[in-house]
Amino acid sequence: MTPKAKSPAAALPDTVSQFESSLRELEDIVSRLEQGELPLEQSLQLFERGVELTRLCRKSLDGAELKVRNLLESQAPAADDPAAEDAAT
Repeated sequence: MTPKAKSPAAALPDTVSQFESSLRELEDIVSRLEQGELPLEQSLQLFERGVELTRLCRKSLDGAELKVRNLLESQAPAADDPAAEDAAT
């Protein structure tokens, strides 16, 4: 028996919460680094983690942008669709 695949709508809340969690962690890292009181080694580790979180957030935002673009394109009438032109007039 194969496991059920998650629907895109079901995966959305998890993606959003993962983005928000990553962003909160990134904000905490920036705050800690800005204080300038950490040893160099710890600062480098936090910086590395920050870069990783930045990439994760960017990937999430790119995915969200693609979903929005696809939704908008799927709702826009096709330029060569005569029925869409008739409905617009």
